[in-house]
Amino acid sequence: MTNWLPDLTAGSGPLYQRLADSIETDIDRGVIDAGAKLPPQRDLAYDIGTTVGTVGRAYQLLRERGLVSGEVGRGTYVLGQRADGAKPDLLAPDVSGEGTRTIDAPRGKLRFDSTAAPDIGQGADVADVLSRTAQDHPHEISSYTRDFPDRWYEAGARWLSRNSFRPNADAIVPTLGTHAAVMAAIAALTTPGDYVAFEHLTYSQISRSAGLIGRRTALVASDDEGLDPADFERVCAQKHPRMIFLMPTAQNPTLTTLSAGRREAIARVAREYNVILIEDDLYGHLTDDPTPLLAEFAPERTIVAGGLSKSVAAGIRGGWLSCPPAYRHRIRVAHKMMTGGMPFLLAEVNTRLVLSGQASDIRKRCIAEIGARIAIVRETLAGFAFKSHDRVPFVWLTLPDPWLSGTFKNACLEHGVLIDDEDEFKAGRSGQVFHGVRFGVSQPRQRKDIAEGVTVIRRLLDEGRAGYDSFS
Repeated sequence: MTNWLPDLTAGSGPLYQRLADSIETDIDRGVIDAGAKLPPQRDLAYDIGTTVGTVGRAYQLLRERGLVSGEVGRGTYVLGQRADGAKPDLLAPDVSGEGTRTIDAPRGKLRFDSTAAPDIGQGADVADVLSRTAQDHPHEISSYTRDFPDRWYEAGARWLSRNSFRPNADAIVPTLGTHAAVMAAIAALTTPGDYVAFEHLTYSQISRSAGLIGRRTALVASDDEGLDPADFERVCAQKHPRMIFLMPTAQNPTLTTLSAGRREAIARVAREYNVILIEDDLYGHLTDDPTPLLAEFAPERTIVAGGLSKSVAAGIRGGWLSCPPAYRHRIRVAHKMMTGGMPFLLAEVNTRLVLSGQASDIRKRCIAEIGARIAIVRETLAGFAFKSHDRVPFVWLTLPDPWLSGTFKNACLEHGVLIDDEDEFKAGRSGQVFHGVRFGVSQPRQRKDIAEGVTVIRRLLDEGRAGYDSFS
């Protein structure tokens, strides 16, 4: 576009909001045509005397309203209107946010695409606690949860404690699982247009969810030892992220565990640039790793999230987070707004499992079962490059040449096994290629199913691309 400048004299509120409103008005009036390319952020920032970050937030707000689309390196373009003159449908599918999994898993396949706690008979334990809870609290179950009893916080403090990290009960927020805990923190402590930093490969459903509420993704490089503190500092200096999401112990999907030195360096950078740290310790809680938690290096700015899904039972949605006391009320309110609130039945069942010691007992049994299944993987895939952990229910497999990650996933699917390619774990549009796949070992009900599925993977690796072809 040439010879166009927004009118920022009308309206009220922050400059980025007024800028977005002005652009929307000009789009509605036809001053800016459908398909037009908006000015580069740096150019517009110079023209109106503001920062690139302000223009970036305005453009992000326009994307949330469904008015523009944008790609790195191409620019931001005005979307067309529908034939009826209405604005573009805000619910139009965004392929970039869907990941590489289908919403409904294909039937009749071995599920190696899940890392939920293995079925070791814990359903009977949960059924007993459910029954007693229903008998003891019929009135609470029939109503909305307005007050959280102290025991719910005590359970969270006990479950999140690991190594020397011992959160106080007054730092705990009960949540509907670890994912909900992290998203509540992001919603509470950032605003639309803010950057949240992620590793190139990570639990990418957090970055996709953050994108749905208007947060932007900044990618930080990692190496064989995990997240690179130097690149984190570069990203902080250039993009000023408000928050970073990390899995310091048994990272998903690479199984990397950060050293104490790296954790200390990350804490130093976060403190220098005022970045909030979200430490997802979901898999760390399965390990016996003695490395101090990130929260021990930067307690004033670290949120620790964890739950029961990988070590007790995923279906009971048990989760908690620990945070600096100043954040607690805001995160609890955000969690309620994002989820509808904590159901008494689930919160009470999870609390009873933890405080009675049953959750710890189930975790021990799950760890033993995971270890037996990982042993099958190690024996079957001997000679190939992969990372595994005795206590963690997934494997990161480095593919031999000439396999590509997506092609190998499709080959496994054709042979009856569901696994995840590396794109499923990319937090954003990353140019890095890892030639890896992740597969879980906890979803199949029996060990013989693990042996069958891993044998399929081994056969495909042995045969190479010659053993697989796709036809359209």
